[in-house]
Amino acid sequence: MSRSTPSEQPDPPEVTSTAQPAALEGPALADSGPTEQALGDSASPEQARLEQAPTTQAPTTQALTTQAPTTQARTKPAPTPEPDRRRDRYVDLLRAMSLLVVVLWHWAFTILVWSPEGPEATSPLGFTSGLWIATWLLQVLPVFFYIGGYVHMVSWQRAHARGTSLAAFVGSRLSQLAVPGGALLLTWVVLGGVLSTIFNLRWMGQVVLLVISPLWFLAVYLVLIALLPFSLWLHRRFDLLALIWMGGAAMLVDVLRFRYGLELLGWLNMLLVWGLAHQAGFFYQRLARVGRRFGPVVLWVGLFALAGLVFSGLYPGSMVGVPGDRLSNMAPPTFVIVALLAFQMGAVEVLRPRMQVLLQRASWQRFNDVINRFALPLFLFHTTGMALSQVVTWLIQGSPMNDTTVPDVGWWLERPIAVIGPLLFTLPVIALFGRYWMRHRTEKETSPPP
Repeated sequence: MSRSTPSEQPDPPEVTSTAQPAALEGPALADSGPTEQALGDSASPEQARLEQAPTTQAPTTQALTTQAPTTQARTKPAPTPEPDRRRDRYVDLLRAMSLLVVVLWHWAFTILVWSPEGPEATSPLGFTSGLWIATWLLQVLPVFFYIGGYVHMVSWQRAHARGTSLAAFVGSRLSQLAVPGGALLLTWVVLGGVLSTIFNLRWMGQVVLLVISPLWFLAVYLVLIALLPFSLWLHRRFDLLALIWMGGAAMLVDVLRFRYGLELLGWLNMLLVWGLAHQAGFFYQRLARVGRRFGPVVLWVGLFALAGLVFSGLYPGSMVGVPGDRLSNMAPPTFVIVALLAFQMGAVEVLRPRMQVLLQRASWQRFNDVINRFALPLFLFHTTGMALSQVVTWLIQGSPMNDTTVPDVGWWLERPIAVIGPLLFTLPVIALFGRYWMRHRTEKETSPPP
């Protein structure tokens, strides 16, 4: 954001007050929680437009000063309206809920079956006919990457206005996520190696793999942050065409994979599909401005595309991996996830009016603040808490707990209770390890996160 110097604008203080960089660092954003600090700060579309206002107003003000300095000196100009500094609470809610849904899914619906080789994880999707349709709503990682793209763009605009270079911004973002994620990964690898050596637990490697497996998404997210300079350039240079190219490339990868058996090529879609979701976030403001008219259009286009791809028989119906299926839509992601992204982008806009009304209430704001504070630590440590819960159950029962292979009525009725054990063991882990990280970040960043 440009700032007029005294030599360029020798007007009275009333005129020079149009510069607004201080508004970008006000307390309304300085109090952001750890999830916002690690994943990016959010702003409403109205705020993003107002923050750009000084850039376009400065030449007009300077021209008036040059042409009629006497009149300008005698007449006090009308005060420039302050930019809207409110957070986009809807963005915060979407981001936090997209993480919490993953956590609750793992806690409630993971079926662990122990064998001599160690624990094996499965899910009720392979045993319950028609349940896969629920994954069209519960597989919310496309929303997370979509919102992540938006907050990264807004965060970079603010950092740039404060004079931060793009390299410094990207480096800061990478360290904020790589340090806790890497520490967790290293801890479990070392712990698994020590326990396996001391107690001769040959299956300990399988346990470690299950605990750290959700971190794959964090690795992809870090790659997209590292590629942020390139994705921003694509957005400036090609705009919507970049999304079309990425979607077409993802479809081509599927064709080469399924038609010619190039299975390894399919992993390229880890970058193309999730990169497309992240790139789509750069259009969040535009879609929000026209959401009432085009939100339902995007929703129905995505839904029909999703249904067409699934019921064509080319792709499985579940948006998560199901043991026994011939392929998965997630490992690696297929073009179906692009259709799911469009469906969920439309759903975000259809739900926006109602959710914005609810988020004006104090109770909803408190709920939103709490889940945003703990969403990222919960995601990082939720499998650790789940593993500790299993260990304690093993010690009490004298043997590892085997879940019911085929879920019955009793198993379904126990699902609300099933999350209690992992939650009780995850909270102390957050208090022990995540609390220092959150406090360290809060003290370190006294201004809004970049």
